[in-house]
Amino acid sequence: MNEVNTPFPKLKLTVTKVFGECYHGYKKGDEIILEDFTHPPKHFCLGLAHALFPVIYALSFGAKFGFRDNQRSLLVTCPDGGKLEFQAEIFDKEGKVEVIPKDPNHKGPNPKKMIIEVVKAQGKCSFGYKKGDKWQTQGLKCIPGFCGAAFHCAFPALFALNFGARFFFMQDQNSIDTVTCPDGGNIVFKITRVEEEKK
Repeated sequence: MNEVNTPFPKLKLTVTKVFGECYHGYKKGDEIILEDFTHPPKHFCLGLAHALFPVIYALSFGAKFGFRDNQRSLLVTCPDGGKLEFQAEIFDKEGKVEVIPKDPNHKGPNPKKMIIEVVKAQGKCSFGYKKGDKWQTQGLKCIPGFCGAAFHCAFPALFALNFGARFFFMQDQNSIDTVTCPDGGNIVFKITRVEEEKK
């Protein structure tokens, strides 16, 4: 298979803690390089990839975690019994790990208001969603009664936007309009972070 060239930066995963036996044999201090958020290395653990994806997606679009010593990194726990902990970091254009020191003004969670809107509807949707339907959520809260499969696909964008990501390829960089239903692609959602007015 040919390598795919994308505009996204490389990422680094470092095993920081080991709490149990890992099928992949990862050990404390192991480093794994990802060419970008769309390309895991060969034989990469798919359980880890599932838990990791929202984090590396968010980092790739500029998210910052103000509570971290390096705002451009985050810890991710193995979803299989918490056997491992990984630190996810991102490389800058010079190939060095990007570092932004902890925000001294960070005062805890600041969940963002976000809108999910159906921008395309075709075929049958089991939930009956139609173009123009909208839902509001705050931070990483689930939406009561919302389609679980759709929320699963929307979560990486919600996570990224909640931590300040900006989608450089969108006209409105505070939104992304390509979040697609996994059941036949019949429903496409736009997710928008509602920017707070500065007082």
